[in-house]
Amino acid sequence: MATTSVANTRNTATCVLLLLSFVSYRFTGSSGSYSLFEAVFGTRVAVLLIGLYCISSIFGISTIAAGIKQYITVFNIASILLIEIIVLAVFCGVNIAGIAFSGMTENLLTTLKIIPLVVITILLVPFIRFDHFVQSLSLTATRLLTTIIIVYWPFTGFEICAIPVADTKDPALIRRSLLLVILIIVSLYLVLNIALIGSVGAEVLGASPAPVATAAGTIFTHSGAIVASIGIIAMLSAINAYIIATSQILHTLSERFSIPKIRNLSRQGTPVNALVVGCAVSGFLLLVSNRFEALATISVITTLVPYIFFCITAWILVAERKARLVAAAGMLSTTAILFIYFVV
Repeated sequence: MATTSVANTRNTATCVLLLLSFVSYRFTGSSGSYSLFEAVFGTRVAVLLIGLYCISSIFGISTIAAGIKQYITVFNIASILLIEIIVLAVFCGVNIAGIAFSGMTENLLTTLKIIPLVVITILLVPFIRFDHFVQSLSLTATRLLTTIIIVYWPFTGFEICAIPVADTKDPALIRRSLLLVILIIVSLYLVLNIALIGSVGAEVLGASPAPVATAAGTIFTHSGAIVASIGIIAMLSAINAYIIATSQILHTLSERFSIPKIRNLSRQGTPVNALVVGCAVSGFLLLVSNRFEALATISVITTLVPYIFFCITAWILVAERKARLVAAAGMLSTTAILFIYFVV
């Protein structure tokens, strides 16, 4: 069931990402994706879609912070909520310092998380047992849907690459980076899932709040803490990227509608007030609910609607047959996930 969900999620996310690469050169205006939605659907629908995506990004920040908790528990540390709030404050400060500093931080964290995951995957391969891939639970629509929604969340966020395109010297780099991102991430997630499930089994992983650490700890003695640290680094990388996206969206809306304060930039060119507002709301959500599954579900649902309209936008703006086939596949698969979620 888990591998099926990963495949379905991967296909849907890949369609949206490919479309983003087709139209990323159109993001050169300061309003970014908002201008695309406005050109096709008008101002009201564009505001609604960007508003939904902004909500998704804010919930995404909270989701990642709650995800950090799942790895911190390995160290038996108390006051986890306080640590999550501190992490939000620190990375808010990193982004206030400037996009260059934030970018360097992101590059470092990405390197520190990717290399160990590759190493762990390779080390787990010899322990793979094919009987672990035999489904032990009956497949029901509810179980499949729950899995798809949660699994979909790690595949979201790739569109963040296109948000700062106006600040990029060569917009063509955005397209190439998007294609490279989906190739690396999909391959890594797929191989990592095969190694994890094959080595310790889906039941053990499903009962763990930190499955990678559990898998490594089960096979390699005393490695759980090391892997948990890698998981925390991965979450820090993601939270930094989401904070960038949220502040850029809030700043875009404030510029478009002349909202005072939020639209102001610091001497470093960063939207300080937008950063503070986004992180503050995310922190409040953690106080309301610190459950990863609940926050991730809301983040995914509010992301899927803009994804559907983005597919429609790409269909209208790009006349190439290949792009339209991808757009149709993206619309159908994304709509299907939403339909099943609200109907089944």
